Amino acid sequence: MPSTHPIPIQTNLHTRSSYSESSPLTSMSRNNSLTYRPLKRSTPSPDKTIAIINASGRQAASLIRIATAVGYKVRAQLRNLEGVMATEVSTNPNVKTFVGELYLRNKPDDKRDVTVSGHLPGITVHHNLISQLFNGAQLAFINTTFYGDEVQIGEAIADAAKKAGVQHYVYSSMPDHAAYNSGWPSLPLWATKHEVEKYVRKIGLPATFVYTGIYNNNFTSLPYPLFCMDLQSDGSFEWQAPFHPDAKLPWLDAEHDVGPAIIQLFKDGPGKWNGKRIALAYEYLSPREVCEAFERGIGRPVHYKRGPIELKVKIPEGYRVQLEALEKLFSKDNKDPKKQPPYFGDAELESRCPEDALALWEGPRGLEEYAREIFPLEEEANGMTWMLEEEAYEGPPDENEDAVGNGAHEAADDDGDDESLDEGLIMRGLKRDEESWLA
Repeated sequence: MPSTHPIPIQTNLHTRSSYSESSPLTSMSRNNSLTYRPLKRSTPSPDKTIAIINASGRQAASLIRIATAVGYKVRAQLRNLEGVMATEVSTNPNVKTFVGELYLRNKPDDKRDVTVSGHLPGITVHHNLISQLFNGAQLAFINTTFYGDEVQIGEAIADAAKKAGVQHYVYSSMPDHAAYNSGWPSLPLWATKHEVEKYVRKIGLPATFVYTGIYNNNFTSLPYPLFCMDLQSDGSFEWQAPFHPDAKLPWLDAEHDVGPAIIQLFKDGPGKWNGKRIALAYEYLSPREVCEAFERGIGRPVHYKRGPIELKVKIPEGYRVQLEALEKLFSKDNKDPKKQPPYFGDAELESRCPEDALALWEGPRGLEEYAREIFPLEEEANGMTWMLEEEAYEGPPDENEDAVGNGAHEAADDDGDDESLDEGLIMRGLKRDEESWLA
């Protein structure tokens, strides 16, 4: 049970990044280093503090790196100190960390899954931690997750921010698709964010709402659902998902581009952005185009296969329910790409990709660059060795009607692969924290 009096963690000189210590990331081309990517408007060092929750998530960690580099102070909540991102945040000298969950269990022996959507009797909000987090903060970046009652926690955070006099509150929101079309199912983890956004507007916080695209960093050859780049026996990759191969989706390199964009929102302030929604995505690509970009980046054939979401590893219950709803929303039975629901629910908002994002930050990292320079590093950190093998690609895969690659056509029928992995599978390499692929 988390302490009701979280102890600030001693901060030390930052010595670790999100990648392994041997990572060549810092010696890469200028297009990949924030050293060569200054914010587009030079201003004096700010004298403000940002409150941030779920600080080991990709969005928050990106902001913390940039914010502390240009002079902001940060008060950051971490669920725990596990993982390289949590280490990075907790050892940053400009970050004061508060370790603990945003929820509390009334009974110490309560072992229920707190990711289940909806109200959970006996699970309350950690008001003391939230209050401490906002003490002395003028700005806030809030990306709630499904640990605990997300709506209840989101409302409590907004109340605390208003009480503390926060001047600009940036909330990472997502849509409730059913609010735009009654024929579309709600995605549980997004519908809760929609409810929190409504509450933030209701209480009159000076706020901006960012809607983030699909993370480039979601892709992995580990058997995680929805964004598995499955390594084939011939050295090629295959991505299977329910999205129509020709329907465009918004994409974002969360680690690289969230931070600079949010900093610009803070610089411009609520006078420019109060009450507005931002489509934070720098590319608008179909699954077919995504695979083409990946293929150019890694120099190997990459094919898209439209099919069901395969669950091969144990995942949080809340995320499992989300995936079930997503599979219904983006039904593989829909043959018309124009009829696929907008990822952001609101077609007008989605039409502003990538213009909204480029108005904030002009130096994004696209999928091709990510695939070329970052994907192999993350794969190696997770214990993969394919990028070290010298064997050349041996030719095209066996004929498969459902494979969609460069110039291939979608088939009418789709037989999913029922092969499953043992639940006790141990994955080598660095732990892929849930925050990393959910936030």
